[in-house]
Amino acid sequence: MISVPRPFRPADAPAVATLLRAANPHVLVTPELVAWQATAGPAAERYALLVAESAGEVVGVARTGLLHESAEPDLGFANVTVHPRRRGGGAGSALLAAAEQRLARVGARTAYAKVADDPMAVGFAERRGYRRGRRALFLRLELAAAALPVLPVPPGVELATAADLADPRPLYEADLDAARDEPGDVGMDDISYPDWLAAYWHRPDLDRALTCLAIVDGAVAAFSLALTDGRHGYQSGMTGTRPAHRRAGLAGLVKVAALRRGRRAGFRYAVTTNDAGNDAMLALNRRLGYRTVGGEWRHLRNLCG
Repeated sequence: MISVPRPFRPADAPAVATLLRAANPHVLVTPELVAWQATAGPAAERYALLVAESAGEVVGVARTGLLHESAEPDLGFANVTVHPRRRGGGAGSALLAAAEQRLARVGARTAYAKVADDPMAVGFAERRGYRRGRRALFLRLELAAAALPVLPVPPGVELATAADLADPRPLYEADLDAARDEPGDVGMDDISYPDWLAAYWHRPDLDRALTCLAIVDGAVAAFSLALTDGRHGYQSGMTGTRPAHRRAGLAGLVKVAALRRGRRAGFRYAVTTNDAGNDAMLALNRRLGYRTVGGEWRHLRNLCG
């Protein structure tokens, strides 16, 4: 029997990480990341995990909060995941209802959900009033064997890493500038510097020594964030170029530099997520040898009727 969803406890972190990896092996999740997100993320996010159990086993989880990076008011997220072996038993319905109730309590009027690209998951969301939006693709590169190109550094460009920054604000400014025209269902470029520090700079899986930057005239012109599981997996968190520096090959330069650093550090494979309409980044990733291994749909639902 499925329990009434309850709040996350720190002791749940290993089970939640295992469940999330079972449901989507194409993203990196560790117990440390789960625990950090539940306790140390930006206050503006109002993040909370809800857990469903059966006979003492964690069978589902809902990740909820406010999309504090968006300029759109009253926008929350409700991402429900049920272990693949336990779907169809009611955990998803109970978690989604509890997640929507929590979003309403913290002031959200619209729920944003990431839904696995399979008929059962999409049907579940759409029967409950969620409207399908854009598709995202999961890509994987066998990093240990990848034939990464040697790219020349253009004149006037300096390669550096996030670990070289005495002050991370230049990376924050570049991140906001690059995100302003990123394809997506909602804008995600309205985040304060303190919240950016809490959400990205201090996250436990960010490897600053592997995060590569292209510096032009003393400013960060392009960057590739590196997230890792500390063992075998490397994930590109975001590769972006400021609009004034595009079409100069800087995205490829920093991405390849970061991947090469990741391989030298012993990581065996790399994963990334791309909006299905981001043709430029998809083309770059495919030239590097990434292959599509899965996908998800973004859905929205009005919580007020």
